[in-house]
Amino acid sequence: MTLRWWRKTRSSNTFTRWAVNFGLSACVSLLGAAPAGAALTDESTLLTALPTASTSYFDTDLDARVWQLDMDFRLSHYLSDATFRHGFLTLIIQESSRAGLSPELVLSVIEVESLFDPRAVSPAGAVGLMQVMPFWKTVFDRPGDDLLDPATNLRYGCAILAHYLKRSGGDMTQALARYNGSLGQTWYPERVMRAWDQNWWVMR
Repeated sequence: MTLRWWRKTRSSNTFTRWAVNFGLSACVSLLGAAPAGAALTDESTLLTALPTASTSYFDTDLDARVWQLDMDFRLSHYLSDATFRHGFLTLIIQESSRAGLSPELVLSVIEVESLFDPRAVSPAGAVGLMQVMPFWKTVFDRPGDDLLDPATNLRYGCAILAHYLKRSGGDMTQALARYNGSLGQTWYPERVMRAWDQNWWVMR
């Protein structure tokens, strides 16, 4: 199930009803989930460098500015600092475009992962906005990177999610489950899709 297909077939109903109609659960591999750290050996052979080139997700600069104004209003419910919101959304556009992801998807992942707290650290050690595990610095051979830095964290998180989406053959459910380390379960993809549907959806 590709992201583009999901966007085209989305109805005005809630994500839960959509999931029932289209069998979201059936999209997930029956393989058991593995701890995030266990992926280090496999991922090292698949993903060795952060992406450097990008093509803008938006057709024109005007489209990007309109989107940013819209998202700034929505994001104000989570972040009160207007200056930070502006810089944050600029980074979202930059890094999602660099990785070939929808910026709304990235916002949805961040909402679920850290609720937009750039200093968030999980009990498992995941760090920052997109809750990146530190072992990824070894994968990328960048031991000095600061994952609490929003720009760095977004670069990592978007690259990792794009990698899992490619590895999953465009299956969004499986890619999100891999990102979270819960492959074989649907609760995390459902949370992300629900956040997207309720808070970040943009009709195009």
